[in-house]
Amino acid sequence: MDAFIPLCPDFVIELRSRTDRLPALQAKMREYIDNGAMLGWLIDPITRRIWVYWPNQAVEVLEEPEALSGDPELPGFTLHLGPIWNPEY
Repeated sequence: MDAFIPLCPDFVIELRSRTDRLPALQAKMREYIDNGAMLGWLIDPITRRIWVYWPNQAVEVLEEPEALSGDPELPGFTLHLGPIWNPEY
């Protein structure tokens, strides 16, 4: 019998590619949060926006931030976005 383990990561990053549809990725992120993820980042290099997801909170949309902090869920973790916004960085 094949079965899936009822497991969800605490932290999720989705990086949108040119072929991804944004509504589908947003639904996927909401599903992660609804199933127990504590933090989710949907990064869109096309529009240079980031959607930040937390449980029981409204989604926060950031316009071309230089960096993202994982605090308090990931203490000390920072993602610098220069290489994503400017691939030749």
